[in-house]
Amino acid sequence: KDKLVAENKKVNWVPKEIGSGRFGNWLENARDWSVSRSRYWGAPLPVWQNEKTKEYKVLSSVEEIKKYTKKNENTYFVMRHGQADNNENNVLSSKVSDKVHLTEDGKVQVKNTAESLVGKNITKIYYSPLIRTTEAAKIVAKELGISKENLISEKRIAEMDFGEFSGGPIQKYHDYLYSKGEEFNRKTPGGESLMDVKRRVGDFIYDVDSKSEKENILIVTHDDTAWMLASACGCLVGDEMRELDTAGEFIKTGAVQQTHFEVLPHNKDFELDLHRPYIDEVELFDTDGSKLVRIQDVFDCWFESGSMPYGQFHYPFENSKEFEPKKGLFKPSRGFPADFIAEGVDQTRGWFYSLMVLGIGLFGRSPYKNVITNGMVLAEDGKKMSKRLKNYPDSQYIINTYGADPLRFYLLSSPLMRGEDLHFSESGVDEAFKKLIMRLSNVHSFYELYKVEEKLELNKNHVLDRWILSRLNQLIAEVTGGMENYEIDRATRPIADFIEDLSVWYLRRSRERFKGEDEEDKKAALATIHHVLMELSKVIAPFMPFYAEHLYQKLKTDGDPESVHLCDWPKQTNTDDKVIKDMVEVRKVVSLALEARAAANIKVRQPLATVFVPNGSVAVGGEYAQLVMDEVNVKDVVEHDGGVKLDTDISDELKKEGMVRDFLRHVQQLRKSQKLTPNDKPTLLINTDSEIQYLVEENLEEIKKTAQLSAISFGETEGEEVSLGGSKVMLSINM
Repeated sequence: KDKLVAENKKVNWVPKEIGSGRFGNWLENARDWSVSRSRYWGAPLPVWQNEKTKEYKVLSSVEEIKKYTKKNENTYFVMRHGQADNNENNVLSSKVSDKVHLTEDGKVQVKNTAESLVGKNITKIYYSPLIRTTEAAKIVAKELGISKENLISEKRIAEMDFGEFSGGPIQKYHDYLYSKGEEFNRKTPGGESLMDVKRRVGDFIYDVDSKSEKENILIVTHDDTAWMLASACGCLVGDEMRELDTAGEFIKTGAVQQTHFEVLPHNKDFELDLHRPYIDEVELFDTDGSKLVRIQDVFDCWFESGSMPYGQFHYPFENSKEFEPKKGLFKPSRGFPADFIAEGVDQTRGWFYSLMVLGIGLFGRSPYKNVITNGMVLAEDGKKMSKRLKNYPDSQYIINTYGADPLRFYLLSSPLMRGEDLHFSESGVDEAFKKLIMRLSNVHSFYELYKVEEKLELNKNHVLDRWILSRLNQLIAEVTGGMENYEIDRATRPIADFIEDLSVWYLRRSRERFKGEDEEDKKAALATIHHVLMELSKVIAPFMPFYAEHLYQKLKTDGDPESVHLCDWPKQTNTDDKVIKDMVEVRKVVSLALEARAAANIKVRQPLATVFVPNGSVAVGGEYAQLVMDEVNVKDVVEHDGGVKLDTDISDELKKEGMVRDFLRHVQQLRKSQKLTPNDKPTLLINTDSEIQYLVEENLEEIKKTAQLSAISFGETEGEEVSLGGSKVMLSINM
C-alpha cells in the first residue's frame, strides 16, 4: 500500500469487481497489524509488479495466475505398460530385478497403442526401469522411430515400492489399506505410500518440464504411478485424487492418455498452496514478456478467517447471485449474515474485526448479527494455565471423573460467558455433577420405581403439580429469553434452581403420593413428573447434551422424535404466578421452622404439636398447611402475632409417635441395604424388649403399610442392631 501511494502508480485490479472502490479503500485504510511486512506466514498479497513498467497487477484466482506463468508448451502422454505376467497372476511386482515380462497379449496392446501415437510427433520417451515397462517403451520407440538417446530410463516413475507385499497377491495389499483416507499416507511395510510416489513423480514432471520446450513427451509407467503423476500435475488433494481412480484403476494396461500439466504453486506433497514460499517459487511474466515480482507483504492470517462466509462458497467465482451486493440479495440458507458469532475476547481484534471489515467493505453490512464473547480460563490460582507448572487438572481426567456435561454446564453458567476471566476449579465441576446430574438421576430413578405402562394425562388438582408445572413454564421462559438474547449464562443458571426445586421440594413432598392408595392422585403425580422430566430433557439439551439424550431415551414413547436433539423447543404455556409466589412463602415458613427445631435440638422425626406463623400467612389452612405440617412434622399450623416459632412441649403420645418414626427409618434403611423394590413385601423379624414390642404392636398396621411389609414377627433373630428410645432392637428381613 505504501509503495502504491509513494510511487503514485496505477493499479491494474483484476477482476474489476474486487478492485471496486470499497475494497481498494479497505486495503489503503487497513490497520498496520492487518497488513504486515514483518510476518512470513499469512495470506500473501496477490499483487505483482512488472519489473520493466513498474505497473502493478492484482490476480484474483489460480486461473489468473495460470495466465501469467511461463509456458514451455510441452505436451505429455502417459502410457501404462501392456499386460504382464504379474497382471495375469494378480500379484504385485515392484523390483527392477523381478523377472516379470509382457505377455504376448501385452505386446499386442503396446504395439496397437504405438500405432495410435503415430502423428503425435513424440520426441522423447521416459520409462520406468522395470522389465515390463522397458519392453513396452522399446516397442513404442521402434514403431515411432525414437532414437536411443531420446529413450530415457527414469527411476522416479518406477512402480510403487510395495515392500513386503511385493511378489504377493494384490488383494493382500488392498486389505492392508483398510479404510479410505489412509491409502495415500499409509506406507507398506518396508516400502512406500502413494504420497511417496506422488512426491517423486511430481519432482520428475517439474524437472522435465523445466528442461524441455515445445516437446511431445511420452511417459511409460505403471497404474498407481500414472495416477499419482496426474494428481501431481494438477496439485490435487484427497477426494480430488480419488475421483481420478473411480473404476479401481487409473489407466488400463496398454492404454495411453494425454496429461495436462501447468506449473502451479505447491507444497512438498504437490498440493496447491498459495502461501509463502510456494507462491514465490512460480515465475510469472507479463504480456510484454517482463517478469512479474510479487510484493512481499502478507495479510494477517485473520484476513483468511475473515473471508470465511464467502470463501466457503467459492465467491465470487461461484454463487455470485447469493452474494449480490447491489441488489442486497443474501439467501438466509447461506448463513449470511450469521445469526451469531462466538469466540474468546482475544479474537475480537482478529477474527471479529476482519469479518466486520470485509463484510462492510464488500457488501455494506456486518456478516453477523450477534456476538457471544467468552473470557479466558485461568488456573485456580489466577495464573495462566501452564503444562510446565501443571497448575490445572487434566481435561481428560475431569471428563472421565465427572462427565462432559457437568464441565460444560460449569463453564456456560460462569462469568466466562460475560467475557470475564474464570479461575477454573474442579470443585465447581463436582458441584455441577452432584447438583444436576445426580439429582436428576435420583428423580428419574424414583419415577422408574413407580411408573405404569398406561398413558397418563396431566391432572392439576394437587397444588404441588400446579406449582412444578408453573415452575417448568417459568424455566422455559427464562431459558428461552436468555438464548434469544444470546446471554448464555442467563439461560443456563435457572436450570440448577429448577432441578433443586424438583428434587428437594416436589419429589420430597410427593413421595407418599407415589406410595399411597389414592390411585387418582398417584397417577397425577406420575403424569406430572414424566411430563416435567420429558420437557426438562429438551430444555437442558443445549447445555447438557449427553445426559439430556440419556434421559430422553428413557422417557420417550412411540411417536416421539428419535432424539431429543430432533425435538422442537418446548413451548411456554400459562404460568400460575400466584402459586409460585405462595410456594416461596410456604418454603420460607418451613425453613424458619426447621431452623427453630435445630435451635431447640429436636430432630425432625419427632412430631410436635404446633407451628405458629404470622397472621395472614398462606401456610394456614388448606393444601399449603398440609405441606408445612408434613415437612416440619407438626400437627397444626396456627396464626399468631409475630414470626415463625414452634411449640416444643413433647407429650408422651408425641414421644411414642416419634419413636415409631425412628423405628420406620431403621426399617427403611434395612430395606435399602437389601436392595428391595417397592413391590417386595418381606417379613420383618424383631428381637427386642417388651416396651418396644408393645409400641410396634400398637402401631402394627401403620408400620406394615409404611414399610411395605407382609408381616411382623418377634423372637430370636440375627440381623442389624439399632437403638430405639434407649432400648436395643435386633432387626432382620426375610423374603
